[in-house]
Amino acid sequence: MLYHDNRSPLRIGCSLIACAVALAPATALAQNAPAADQEAEDDLHNRGIGPDGEIIVTVPGLKQLDVLSGTSVVEGRELQREMDGQIGEILAKQPGVSATSFSPGASRPILRGFGGERVRVLVDGIGVTDVSNTSADHAVSISPLTAERIEILRGPAALLYGSQAIGGAVNVIDKRIPTRRVNEPLHFDLLTEVDSARDLRSGAASVDVPLGPNAVFHADGSYRHTNDLEVADFTASPLLRADLLADAAEEAEEGEFEEAEELREAAEQRGVLLNSATETWSVNAGATLFAGDSNFGLAFGYYDTRYGVPGRPGTGHHHGEEEEEHEGEEHEEHDGEEHEGEAELVSIDLEQFRADLRGDVALGDGFFETLRTRVGYSNYEHIEFEGDEVGTKFNVEGIEARAELVQKDAGGLRGSFGFQYTFRDFEAVGAEAFVAPNRTEQIAVFALQELDLGKFQLEGAGRYESVSTKSSPLNVERDFDLFSGAASLVFEPVEDGMRFGITGSRSERAPGAEELFAGGPHIATQQFEIGDINLQTESAWGIEGFVRGKVGPATVGFSIYKNWFDNFIYLQDTGLEEDDLPVFQFLQSDADYFGIEGEVQFPLISSDSYSLTADLRASYIEAELNDGTNIPRIPPLSLLGALESEFGIFDTRFEVQYFGEQTDIAPFETPTDDFTLVNASVGFNPFAGNGSIRLVGEVENIFDVDGRRHASFTKDFVPLAGRNFKLTASLSF
Repeated sequence: MLYHDNRSPLRIGCSLIACAVALAPATALAQNAPAADQEAEDDLHNRGIGPDGEIIVTVPGLKQLDVLSGTSVVEGRELQREMDGQIGEILAKQPGVSATSFSPGASRPILRGFGGERVRVLVDGIGVTDVSNTSADHAVSISPLTAERIEILRGPAALLYGSQAIGGAVNVIDKRIPTRRVNEPLHFDLLTEVDSARDLRSGAASVDVPLGPNAVFHADGSYRHTNDLEVADFTASPLLRADLLADAAEEAEEGEFEEAEELREAAEQRGVLLNSATETWSVNAGATLFAGDSNFGLAFGYYDTRYGVPGRPGTGHHHGEEEEEHEGEEHEEHDGEEHEGEAELVSIDLEQFRADLRGDVALGDGFFETLRTRVGYSNYEHIEFEGDEVGTKFNVEGIEARAELVQKDAGGLRGSFGFQYTFRDFEAVGAEAFVAPNRTEQIAVFALQELDLGKFQLEGAGRYESVSTKSSPLNVERDFDLFSGAASLVFEPVEDGMRFGITGSRSERAPGAEELFAGGPHIATQQFEIGDINLQTESAWGIEGFVRGKVGPATVGFSIYKNWFDNFIYLQDTGLEEDDLPVFQFLQSDADYFGIEGEVQFPLISSDSYSLTADLRASYIEAELNDGTNIPRIPPLSLLGALESEFGIFDTRFEVQYFGEQTDIAPFETPTDDFTLVNASVGFNPFAGNGSIRLVGEVENIFDVDGRRHASFTKDFVPLAGRNFKLTASLSF
């Protein structure tokens, strides 16, 4: 059972405010007469598409939003081509983005080298409210199969979505709450996938049905099943294999031939990543009522996944021995020999129930034109199994509410003012509950403004956030007052041409509950994690220069940035062991981040019957503590080059992605080698000019290369997929 402090009038009051704000549109709906059907242009805008086909990021108030430097949107053909069960893998080809790649069942985005507590994963602007930020082995509780598009918000996104987005945010826009009227008896979407490397079988379907002229009902569901992942070579990295074979030789010299053989088998395991299968399903239902320019919608959803957690080869699990010792039973030492014990296969069974409210209220002709509200409630649980036995249960209950008043454009000044409230109640139960039960409450106010001065634009943003984090069992409560701000100056010499700008920012982040209260073994990650209740506010100054826009027919985006952190919080391998697990400790130090990222698309051939377009992307990051020590798990240089063509009912893409070696490593961290992935795809649209049916055939990692993401905790024994043949089909009518 989750514990609650009923003496918190602030929580009760803010919850009532959030509910009142969310229900406000219902009153407005009663006062508005039914409107006519939406025009085609309004329908496109609601789907995030501007009149010229440009993508509109779903942040109210600002037209260009340059304080969110390097914004990217993945949708349509690209989303179908990159579809995966985990958000991190879908986005890993974007500039400045990598993934945790902990296992095929758990991969969270890494933005500009930041992850965990510094990257927020959102559903339509509201936190997903799971424990994927707690540890890399925890999956994000979102089914990408039902997403319409995914927005990547880099730069000082903390001003919009909270201090935990100091490194950026990923916003998944799905269809669970309809945002547009349906001008047909029924709208149906279907997506199916199969592949060879995972033996993937997946499908997702959604239906939108009008309930009269001013209401829409939506339902969707998805299912995804994979077997153990096929990999190109040995599952263990060359360094880990060498260690395993050396240990095997030592065991053999001591006469422990059975243990030696087990270590050799672990070193020689290849072709298949054991215990990496997954099974996931989800269902959602929602409805929206429209009245003029106002609307009110709600939705309910359920997400369930079970996935294997690959174990480090040669590692035994000693928890049973530890329990016996603590219970006072005799713990026998056999002539100083280390008893390895047998490691149980670890898996995670995760489920989440979620309820969401959304409302937009048209406010008429006053200073503010729209009140936008969003509320999400989540009840989350996951169980870590050791074999068939329940190990540890994680429970999270939370609510997040946002309200934003969007201004009218008045003399070139536009923007919004907002309020945000978040409550999160966390509890871990079990012998390896490495984080103490805790409760976090956040209240924030923020403002965004943009002033158009012709060829120049000024943008400013500010946020104040109050954070309270409490663990009753530890009798510890920490309170933080956080102030953040950003300002951009943009020069656009030609309208709809290139934009040159510079952004300065100041961001603050409170330590997360897990960083404060961790203290124990975490078998899924095979680490002993130690937090620090005395961690201080993490803050950063940042500066970023950027160039974006069109140069003739080419589209260009380039950013160069530097961040100076005070009291940077990081998880460091200490080189020690506890309970036969490596000890990782949350530490704090000043740090610097420097990065460059860019992309350019330009047509090489363009005619009525054939087109050929080049797509180039690059990312580079350096990150060091103030003493010159490298920060762990920083992605290396990555380069991507692709050619896309369209001719008749076919389209193709051929791409090469290079990942450099990473030898700038933290103490006790292992390096990764460089590798190159080559991929190709062919799309088939049987009805020219109509995208309602689309088939895509792909070959990923054509040359069956052994690749490992440096940002992954498990890179030494969880490689990327080997050669993979994939077929995807989408249908919409």
